[in-house]
Amino acid sequence: MTNTNLKPARVFEQFAKINSIPRPSKKEEQMIEYLKSFGQQRGLETVTDETGNVLIRKPATPGMEQRPTVILQSHMDMVCEKLPEVDIDFEKDPIQTYVDGEWMRAKGTTLGADDGIGCAIELAILDSDDIEHGPIECVFTRDEETGLTGAEGMKPGFMTGQMLINLDSEDEGQIFVSCAGGRNTTATFRFEKETAPEGWFFVKASLKGLIGGHSGDDINKKRANALKVLTRFLYQTQERYGLRLASFTAGRLHNAIPRDGIAVFAVPTDKKENVRADWNVFAVQVEEEYHVTEKTMQFHMESAEPQKVIPEQVSTRMVQALQAVDNGVFAMCQDEEIAWLVETSNNVASITTTDCEAVVVASQRSNVMSALDNQAATVKAAFQLAGAEVVQGDGYPAWKMNPDSKLTKVAVDSYRRLFGKDPLVLGIHAGLECGLFSAKYPELDMVSFGPTLRGVHSPDERLLIPTVQMVWDHLLDILKNI
Repeated sequence: MTNTNLKPARVFEQFAKINSIPRPSKKEEQMIEYLKSFGQQRGLETVTDETGNVLIRKPATPGMEQRPTVILQSHMDMVCEKLPEVDIDFEKDPIQTYVDGEWMRAKGTTLGADDGIGCAIELAILDSDDIEHGPIECVFTRDEETGLTGAEGMKPGFMTGQMLINLDSEDEGQIFVSCAGGRNTTATFRFEKETAPEGWFFVKASLKGLIGGHSGDDINKKRANALKVLTRFLYQTQERYGLRLASFTAGRLHNAIPRDGIAVFAVPTDKKENVRADWNVFAVQVEEEYHVTEKTMQFHMESAEPQKVIPEQVSTRMVQALQAVDNGVFAMCQDEEIAWLVETSNNVASITTTDCEAVVVASQRSNVMSALDNQAATVKAAFQLAGAEVVQGDGYPAWKMNPDSKLTKVAVDSYRRLFGKDPLVLGIHAGLECGLFSAKYPELDMVSFGPTLRGVHSPDERLLIPTVQMVWDHLLDILKNI
């Protein structure tokens, strides 16, 4: 959408263009071509590396050529989540945005402000001729959301600046100077489905309407995980009556808290009414448990057609493992000044089943790498005990705070001068590409900030419009005064 009342206009003009371009993670080719064309049409040096990251250099304004080169960085991909009833092809269709008071939202899908608004800010700067700044490198990385493979694949020397401002944070007034590292665990249960026992009744239990959210930034907000909630009932039923699981689907993305799920299973026919009664009691109990955070959760149970089931031993062990693997905050930071920050967590992110396998993905995070290793090993061991094949990625490193950061001082002084108050200088439990940059460019001075976003990685994603102007003013002042 284009709305002349949105300020700064040049940023929202670019954001509208970006949201017309399909850019799911790992499928950012159209966005890459747009960025390359954007730079070349303006006569700016434009470079693309083997991974698909794009860098556009803008020379300093006259008289500022000797200033240090500043890198502005954001990621071009977006999380593609939607409400079940929304018909959209994220690989072809644009994001439909609208203004709701002071917020910008999308119609039943993720908005793409994570991190499309960061890209829009960079493009607006590249397109401006009335901004004072030293040499600038605008970097757009690909595939941040599903593994940070753009930043991982970037070779040392691609960026040449001495300072980097990451525009992928979600709380205006907060300047981030460290982030968590992370790792994914994939557990695969293999089997051949078999005919269900005679005299068993099939049930489909579903849960939807949860808030979900970012598995790092929102993991401590007491939000229900649909996969784990359904697992609780499956485990309870299995212990009481016996259960044969036919299928289980919940969650889609490793970095999102599951918002909905469906489980189809069989129980002895003479126990079906007990199961229905248990479900009703369970629903009331869980609604009360999450009465503050989950006000729209919907439980539903109905009979299902008979179908083949997962072999009993595999089904039993899989439910046991899903019950055993912890979800949520494992530990808070020990340092007194950041005791409010989550140190270590796990998100049981998704499960999918076919006729021959069930695949579970979980995501571990920690600001302490030894704690990350321990959490990942704990999750791995639980699934190994249940007989699953377990694969873990190398993950990405944490970004440690630099107590001598000159860029942080400039950013804080600038914010105080512009807005008459101090910003919060914080660490974040989410992963940022700064962690990978710090490994490849150990001397790079970095901060991260951005406008206020809520509901990221879910169809409730929204952007607080007035904070975009504040971030824009803050960024321009930093560029002028470095």
